[in-house]
Amino acid sequence: MTVMAAVATLACSIGLYPLFATGRWFWTGIGAVLAAVCGGLLSRRLRLPAPLDPLCGLAVLLLYLTVAYASGAAWLGFIPSPGALTHLADLAGDGWHAANRYAAPVPLVSGIGLLAAAGIGVVAVLVDLLAVRLRRAAPAGLPLLAMYSVPAAVRQDGVGWLAFGVGALGFLGLLMADAREQVGGWGRAVTVHRHGGELPLAGAAAPSGQRLRVDGGRRAASGRRIAVGSVAIAVLLPMAIPGVHPRGMFGMGGGKGKGTQTVTTPDPLVSLKRELTRLDDSVVLTYHTDDPDDPDYLRLYALDRFDGDRWTYSRLRSSSADRLSDRTLPPPPGLSIAPVHEVTTRVKVSGEVRDMTFLPVPYAPSQVSIKGDWRVHSRSMMIYSLSDSAGGRSYTVKSLRAEPTAADLSAATGYPADVVSHYTDVPKNIPPQVRTLAQNVTAGAATARAQAVKLQRWFTLTGGFTYDLSTPAPQHGNDLVDFLLRSKRGYCEQFAASMALMARILGIPSRVAMGYTSGTQTRPGTWVVRSRDAHAWPELYFEGSGWVRFEPTPSGAAGQGTAVTPGYTEPTVNGGGRQDDGALPTPTATSRSDGSTATPQAAPHRNDSGPQGTPAEHDSGNGGAKAAPWIAGGVLVLLLLAVPMVLRVLTRRRRWAALTTPPRPRPESGDRRPDSGGPPARARGGVHEGDGGGGAAHAAWREMRADALDHGLEWRPSDSPRAAARRLGELLELDPVGSEALGRIARAEELARYSRTRVADPLERLRAEVRTVRASFAASVGRRTRWRARVFPPSSISQARSALRGAGSRTADLADRLNDLPNRLRRR
Repeated sequence: MTVMAAVATLACSIGLYPLFATGRWFWTGIGAVLAAVCGGLLSRRLRLPAPLDPLCGLAVLLLYLTVAYASGAAWLGFIPSPGALTHLADLAGDGWHAANRYAAPVPLVSGIGLLAAAGIGVVAVLVDLLAVRLRRAAPAGLPLLAMYSVPAAVRQDGVGWLAFGVGALGFLGLLMADAREQVGGWGRAVTVHRHGGELPLAGAAAPSGQRLRVDGGRRAASGRRIAVGSVAIAVLLPMAIPGVHPRGMFGMGGGKGKGTQTVTTPDPLVSLKRELTRLDDSVVLTYHTDDPDDPDYLRLYALDRFDGDRWTYSRLRSSSADRLSDRTLPPPPGLSIAPVHEVTTRVKVSGEVRDMTFLPVPYAPSQVSIKGDWRVHSRSMMIYSLSDSAGGRSYTVKSLRAEPTAADLSAATGYPADVVSHYTDVPKNIPPQVRTLAQNVTAGAATARAQAVKLQRWFTLTGGFTYDLSTPAPQHGNDLVDFLLRSKRGYCEQFAASMALMARILGIPSRVAMGYTSGTQTRPGTWVVRSRDAHAWPELYFEGSGWVRFEPTPSGAAGQGTAVTPGYTEPTVNGGGRQDDGALPTPTATSRSDGSTATPQAAPHRNDSGPQGTPAEHDSGNGGAKAAPWIAGGVLVLLLLAVPMVLRVLTRRRRWAALTTPPRPRPESGDRRPDSGGPPARARGGVHEGDGGGGAAHAAWREMRADALDHGLEWRPSDSPRAAARRLGELLELDPVGSEALGRIARAEELARYSRTRVADPLERLRAEVRTVRASFAASVGRRTRWRARVFPPSSISQARSALRGAGSRTADLADRLNDLPNRLRRR
């Protein structure tokens, strides 16, 4: 078991390969596993208590790490000294900083190697404790699975099937070794004859031509049931989980029907950080454009939802009507006044790009020519596919590039109601400091465009922000507050997300776009986009100009190297040579001019109560929609919890109803059935008496048994009815009424089982006796047990378990018959 625990840990550690640029980490991992195993062996050799097993393993692991990474500062080269411990702590800190700075696969610097070896060693300690010392091999799979969760969370590609298969084989080997040791503890296996004939006496040799072997029939049947159930769960359960099979069951959906499908992709912002920190800075795509000006950014995603922690895009529902099919795409929302010109872009994506299911295109695309099943989301103009990838493909995009002027943006006066409701939604848990900051930064700005320009200048010039790729990606709302108010260090994700949020606070519809900058020009009209050109930027909505790009991220050598600030976002200069940023006397709040638009001048005075502010009205009106999933989930949980109680009630009713249903037609009086020598069955009091009244007694006995199990009472199947009644009566000290009722039910069951001439008790009397006994059981136990018997009766769980066991047995029997069918056909 010790050896197999170490082998299983090493096999599962192979799944970490996507995280590292080289394979040297595996050899340090082998040393860490051996150290952890030696610590466990030492603890068991000294017969130390089980809680000391992991301590010994961790102590030997520390010795190994000291020798490998801090031997120069250790006593005698291997004993951890204060200096050695300090060196290890500093090295681990450097490794953590490097892991956050670089995207996977990371270079194997000393700090990262130390973290990898320590992590593998800790997993080895846990596996050794669970599988070897505590004899719990199955739970040992949890720490092994944890090693696969790390690359799955960090890398978009996850872990290859071969690496996962090696780890699975290691875990199965651990389970087999555990089973073999447990069975071997009973001694040699007993052998029996499998093919008929007399069993030989003890010590006698097997008859000639016959073999003796272990009777594995029961174990084989159990194995088949487990295998069938596991395969059924593995195949059927994922089909019931939304998003696991976007192309439908067995891939047969394909999006070719009239139904809709949900589009799922990895977190775009995680992909952004990985692209920005790649060491090779590989080429993502090249393109040729006829745009006379510098080309615009290539957009992949439009993130329109902010949940208080991160920006994501709303769930996309795709149908066959969204296919491109070389058709003209829907017009871009809101673009009606600003001048536009058509741009043709021919793009070639590198063949090394994998899983790019969204196309990078200039905004706003009007026609896309590409092979495959590609679709468009009309609201955001994102181009995506449910089954294809852009890697290695060439395609042509015709797009409408808007050229708004500062005057066009300043003249925008209102927003459509659907834009306001969707793109100004701000969670209520946004800290008040951020709301106050947004209003202070834009103080004195009279128009939405002036507010946006002030926000952009604050991020790029006056706010004291620094572009830093080593900053961890924001995970919580507190990270946003820290970026805006304290650290002021980050990369394009923080800048774009913060400006979009502050714009929404001011009442300006906004979203976060993600894709690539225009890249670097190699010759006239030809541009190259590399992984370092990955970028995120905010898009703000202005009626007449549509969605307009802003650039709050610092550019050039001190920022995003290829980012470009649009000309319409620069402060204008009036005739007197003074910058005109729209500073006017603070306007009074105004309401919407009609039912479909709202004036942006009221935006600076928006607050949470907002009797006139449209975004505040949307927040209050949207509370029900946000609470709906929680309410539905709560109702579903309550329904699931009610299943055992409902099953118990239905079982009780069905059990008694089966005795009171009208009997089926019988032969006329005096007639005899061919297979019976007695008179036809009679019915008395509405109860079938074909069995002499035994059915009512058996039903009452089963009901009493279920009530005993529900109230937590021990039920011994080996007891006779009289012994069971006597034991329950003594155990619970029942009152005379309950004791007599219990005795009458036991007597009825005893007569139904053993008496040849049964005297049937009336059905209603037995039902009354069962109710009396149930009340006595409830009065003899505590309140908690009483409530459990009502709400979560254990007898229902036992009934469901028996039903599943029976279904599994029937399935296994059917499989055996199908397997034996060729043999039977040959015998015929």
